[in-house]
Amino acid sequence: MFGSLFTKIKKSLARTRDVFTGVVDLFRGRGKVDKVFLAELEKRLYLADVGGFAVGVIVDRVRQAFQDKEVSEDVQTFVKQQLREMLSDPSPGISYAPSGPTVVMIVGVNGSGKTTTIAKLAHRLKADGKKVLVAACDTYRAAAVEQLTVWCQRIDCDIVKNAQGSDPASVAHDACEKAKARGFDVAIVDTAGRLHTQAHLMRELEKIHKVVTRQVEGAPHETLMVLDATTGQNAVTQAEMFSKSVKCTGIVLTKLDGSAKGGAIFAIKQKVGLPVKYIGVGESMEDLEPFDPDSYVEALFS
Repeated sequence: MFGSLFTKIKKSLARTRDVFTGVVDLFRGRGKVDKVFLAELEKRLYLADVGGFAVGVIVDRVRQAFQDKEVSEDVQTFVKQQLREMLSDPSPGISYAPSGPTVVMIVGVNGSGKTTTIAKLAHRLKADGKKVLVAACDTYRAAAVEQLTVWCQRIDCDIVKNAQGSDPASVAHDACEKAKARGFDVAIVDTAGRLHTQAHLMRELEKIHKVVTRQVEGAPHETLMVLDATTGQNAVTQAEMFSKSVKCTGIVLTKLDGSAKGGAIFAIKQKVGLPVKYIGVGESMEDLEPFDPDSYVEALFS
C-alpha cells in the first residue's frame, strides 16, 4: 500500500511516533469507550502535541460514534481517519502560473530552517525539470545571503543578490526582471526572518510583495510559511501571527526527523487552515518531500 516515501516518513517520525505510542496502546486495551477511556484518549493526544482544538474535535467524535461500545480496532481506525481528514487538502505542491515565471515567496522566523528549505525546494524543482532562480532578499543578515549563495553553487542554481543592508525589494525586482528575460520557470524569493513584533521587517515584507505583484502577473503565486516542527505549539503561534500579516498559501514543516512534536501539524492545520505542502524529513538535499496525509498518519500508528 505504501512505498519508499512511507518508509522515509516513518523513519523521520521515530521520535514523534514514540510519543504516539501512548495513543496506540490505548486502543489495545480492553473495556468500553466510557468517560475514563475518553479522558485518557484526550490526555494522550495532548501529550502527542496534537493541540487543544484538534483534540477536542477527535474526542467528541469518538464519543458520538462509540459511546459505551467495546474498545476495538474500529475505534483506532476511526481516530486515524479523523486525523487524516484534518490534514487532507486538495492542493499539494506548487501551483504554477499558466505563463511566465512562477514566483514563490518564502517566509518564516530565523532558525526555522528557511534557508535550507529554499535550497531543497530549488533542488527538487530542478529535478522536476524546472529552470529555477533564487532571490536572496534577506539582506539584513549577511550569513543568510552567504548561506544561500553556497547552497545555490552546490546545486548549480542561479541566484540574484546584493550587498548586505541593501533594499530587499530591489533584489526582488531584479530577480523578477531576470526571471522574465531569461525564461526561468520559477523564482524563489527569500525574505528576512522576522517576528510579528518587528514592524520594520513586516513593512519590508509587504514592500517585496508589492514589487513582485507589479513585476509578474499573479505573483506571488505561492507564499510558503516555513515552521520548525521541534518547537511544537510555538510553531502554531508563529503560524497564527504570520497569517495575520501575510496571505500565505501553504506551510513547509521542517526538522520532523529531530522532533517529538510532529503532532503539532494537526494543531497548525486546524488553527490556520493552510495546506501543508512539504515536510522536511532529514538534512540531505533529497529530504524535502511533498506532504501526504495518508502516509503521515499511517507512519504515526506503525
